[in-house]
Amino acid sequence: MEEFMLQLKNITKTYPGVAALDDVSLEVIRGEVHALVGENGAGKSTLIKTCTGAVEPDRGSIIVNGKEFAAMSPRLAEENGIAVIYQEFNLVDELSAAENIFLGKALRKGIRIDRKAMEERSAELFRMLDININPRELVRNLTVGYQQLVEIAKAVSEKAQLLIMDEPSAPLTNAEVEHMFAMVDRLKSQGVTIIYISHRMDEIFRLSDRITIMRDGRKIETIETSRTNVEHLVTAMVGRELKETYPARSGSSITETVLLETRHLSGNGLKDISFTVHRGEVLGFAGLIGAGRTELAELLFGVKPKTAGEILFNGKPIAPKTPRDAINNGIALVPEDRKRQGALLDVDIKGNISMAILNRISRMSVVNKGQEQKIAESYRASMRIKTPDLFQKIKNLSGGNQQKVIIAKWLATEPELIILDEPTRGIDVGAKHEIYKLINELVEKGKTIVMISSEMEELVGMADRIIVLAEGRISGELGAKQFDQELIMSYASKTEKEAV
Repeated sequence: MEEFMLQLKNITKTYPGVAALDDVSLEVIRGEVHALVGENGAGKSTLIKTCTGAVEPDRGSIIVNGKEFAAMSPRLAEENGIAVIYQEFNLVDELSAAENIFLGKALRKGIRIDRKAMEERSAELFRMLDININPRELVRNLTVGYQQLVEIAKAVSEKAQLLIMDEPSAPLTNAEVEHMFAMVDRLKSQGVTIIYISHRMDEIFRLSDRITIMRDGRKIETIETSRTNVEHLVTAMVGRELKETYPARSGSSITETVLLETRHLSGNGLKDISFTVHRGEVLGFAGLIGAGRTELAELLFGVKPKTAGEILFNGKPIAPKTPRDAINNGIALVPEDRKRQGALLDVDIKGNISMAILNRISRMSVVNKGQEQKIAESYRASMRIKTPDLFQKIKNLSGGNQQKVIIAKWLATEPELIILDEPTRGIDVGAKHEIYKLINELVEKGKTIVMISSEMEELVGMADRIIVLAEGRISGELGAKQFDQELIMSYASKTEKEAV
């Protein structure tokens, strides 16, 4: 058997004005977990797409199991045992979990599709992976986290020899991440080779045997995980030293004024939610998938109706029935799924930033282009959005810069309260640092932040106070001096009866 499952030799890929990959060579040892790290735009996704046939390199060669190819194709990749889990889901919402797993390779009884057999095989696969999903459930009814688990199960079902995992934990909370870790360990023990891409350093050190660092389309180095540390990786990734993961604020910005208060709020799966947020505060919300964090954001933003209780804003009762009502009251929401809910990917930066304020910069349904340009340009400068011009489509930006544009869109509405739902999901360490600095700048200017995150370390590093949800109820609340990740997890794991 060859020592190397995969070898990439001198892979180069250029787009107009951009060298996405510049003479990259890489060797992946059979049976290892090989981590691939780097900032957004470093070339990681382009590199793995050359392995799966989604991108054809300009030059170089790809060697799989000792067989050399100038370029792959999706069929060649599958025939040679390569499977991939991308950040963007490849699922059909209207089909069941089982039908998605067997999409394009349906089991048949004669000429008829054998749904029962597919459901039984899927149930067996879910049991093996310790995933609690009904194979008959439509994918559209699953949370983002469970949709990702279906993607993982789908790739595993193909009996891949080389499994490429691109940010597989991004939509998952800590409990689901632990399941995924166990899954990776199990696959590795079965001889599967894994290329693991993640921005989360704890995952990289927990799972990988070796790490390859990329920057600006080039391979910087490959190093054994046991011989490096976070500081070395971060410096190599960003080309500079980040002094602190969570930048310190100049001082406390919290005032005694209560900006938002909920009293016995219910609806959208939530029950009897009461809390306050003070002006200038960063209030964190923790909890597992299905705990009700995003559901709470939807209630406050008028996406879903409340069934009981009160919402008070600046001391006055409000009852937003639509997002426009919430915007008019001074509330903004940056959603967790930025590509499907937060932005129009085929619209330019200028159009995305002005989207929520068109009524303010228009007259007789005609947009004041000069005013639109001026507003967008001011946010590009103040938020340090990296782009040649404002006419770039947002889909061409890195994840961190996409998130900055979406935040700019909501800042343009001049909100008092900004709800950030998973603000750094799928964003590299350098861009996370920029988002954290931005959050600090906002509260120092008098804004108030409600921050929902699946990363407990992020909440501990950024929040002034943390409220934990479990099964639609508040199960615990911690001040900054009480922050403890184990305590947060114990609150998040409470049953409904315990959370009352």
